[in-house]
Amino acid sequence: MYFLPYHTDLKEFSRLLRNHSTLSEVLLWNKLKNRSMLGCPFNRQKPLGRYIVDFYCKELNLVIEIDGASHNHPDAYLSDINRQKALEEMGLKFLRFDDMDV
Repeated sequence: MYFLPYHTDLKEFSRLLRNHSTLSEVLLWNKLKNRSMLGCPFNRQKPLGRYIVDFYCKELNLVIEIDGASHNHPDAYLSDINRQKALEEMGLKFLRFDDMDV
């Protein structure tokens, strides 16, 4: 078993994000919860490192991100690239979807 560190000060904010999910996140969560997809458990709005990811599966080492309109700005795009790189350096696989794809 392994442990991926996270900043504990993100815990409360991740809880807030879970309670204010986008429609796309809710739709995907309905497919992922209760091991209904791939037979693996997923967490949503999971703190990993200094980031909060939309969905995380420990068994698959997989992060899924749903990007909405707020990610279409150049600064957000660069931030997303840096976040993805940092998470991949932690050994995680990364899937990114536009919220229109869900």
